[in-house]
Amino acid sequence: MKDVAERGLVLLGCGKMGSALLAGWLEGGLSPEAVWVLDPNPSDWLARTGVHVNEGVPTDPAVALVAVKPQMMGEALPTLQALGNGATLFVSIAAGTPIAAFEAALGEQTPIIRSMPNTPAAVGKGITAIIGNARAGEADMATASALLSAVGQVVRLEDESQMDAVTGLSGSGPAYVFLLIEAMTAAGIEQGLAPELALQLARATVAGAGALAEGSTESPAQLRVNVTSPNGTTQAALEVLMHPESGLPPVVSRAIAAATHRSKELARG
Repeated sequence: MKDVAERGLVLLGCGKMGSALLAGWLEGGLSPEAVWVLDPNPSDWLARTGVHVNEGVPTDPAVALVAVKPQMMGEALPTLQALGNGATLFVSIAAGTPIAAFEAALGEQTPIIRSMPNTPAAVGKGITAIIGNARAGEADMATASALLSAVGQVVRLEDESQMDAVTGLSGSGPAYVFLLIEAMTAAGIEQGLAPELALQLARATVAGAGALAEGSTESPAQLRVNVTSPNGTTQAALEVLMHPESGLPPVVSRAIAAATHRSKELARG
């Protein structure tokens, strides 16, 4: 991060994810003077941070982080084309845009790291998978990890082809959990609970179980066993949820397979 502080960082796009990252960097001690943001509709919050907003970019920044939506990439990326084939590391958080597309736009000698974060990054609880091209060395991977860890965990992939599965599992995954909360809330209401109480119970149960699973040394399967008394209420529910054909495991498997397949389609254009 010393290199970033000295040479500067360019943030292309400052929507929800870009703002979450920027807030994490500033809270972590990065000087606003070291950050240049390019965004067509800067928020009032962004203006108050003290970073450079739409003031051009340094000639040789350490990092250019691309945080625009994929459909805006064709218009936005050329603004940084002059930084390609140099010492600037490009980090992308744009879903569905392969490394090859960045190499075509910026030059094959450009160090590029593709990443896939997820929306819990907004509260510092995200997880991001990263993979670099042949020009991205260990120092570049470490820099990207340091920057992205401002909003949660970072994991490295072995091959870019794994990014589609990451997209299907963790990239889209928060929506699956939100649906679970919706379904649990609706079921609680059906069983006689007030809507507000059912929602509070469902939210807290999912959040608490997730925290317990993340902080435990035991596997999710063992944690499930721990709360399942023989012939008890939890077992009655699990007999429905774990049905080999209509239960939760096969449904989740089909859902993540569908999301992974769609990610591959989007990457092919």
